[in-house]
Amino acid sequence: MSSAYRELKERAWEANLEIPRRGLAIYTFGNVSAFDAALGVVAIKPSGVDYDYLKPDDMVVVDLEGRVVESALRPSSDTRTHLVLYRAFKGLGGIAHTHSTYATGWAQACRPIPILGTTHADHLSEDVPCTELMSPEAVQADYETETGNQILACFQNRNPRHVPMVLVAGHGPFTWGETPEKAVYHAVVLEELARMAFVTCSVQPNAARLPDHLIRKHFERKHGKDAYYGQSEPHPK
Repeated sequence: MSSAYRELKERAWEANLEIPRRGLAIYTFGNVSAFDAALGVVAIKPSGVDYDYLKPDDMVVVDLEGRVVESALRPSSDTRTHLVLYRAFKGLGGIAHTHSTYATGWAQACRPIPILGTTHADHLSEDVPCTELMSPEAVQADYETETGNQILACFQNRNPRHVPMVLVAGHGPFTWGETPEKAVYHAVVLEELARMAFVTCSVQPNAARLPDHLIRKHFERKHGKDAYYGQSEPHPK
């Protein structure tokens, strides 16, 4: 691959391959994008291409207005949703959209995922939010852009750095992070939280929300100013 966008396309490709590896989607479902803020471009999975046949050269590079910069293929049909989020949420380097079973189940039920245990609180200090269902008028407009607008409306009073995930009602999950790898990590975490919550609510339909003192403890020990979870230096692989 000889391209000014080689590294970005390879990172996007590797991140997309994590979707089937982690069991987050089948066939051509889902997509991951990688954003280079300095270049002002996004590399994203092409529309309708099976993960088994996906190559780095297949990644489609677009600018923040959705114009194709490099590729002979069409970008993912969800591209405009990604672009809405990149323009609005500063600091993002990657976005993932999956059709993972449990997270999508909660989205189809139009229900936030309740914070029921400390595993959830290790990653965010509130329920996984769920957007409102899209109106008929929005569906008839620019559907993918309106999907992004649904997410923005859901985050009017939320910090996307503290809550790097959302359920789009009737549709499925979107996650994000400082890198495309982190966006996929959050997609994997979201699916596990959704599965745990489903099991908990099946065992105890009236399961109570985790008390606030436990939520704060588990969130702050990983994400607070005095966080002490993990190592101060990266552990050698």
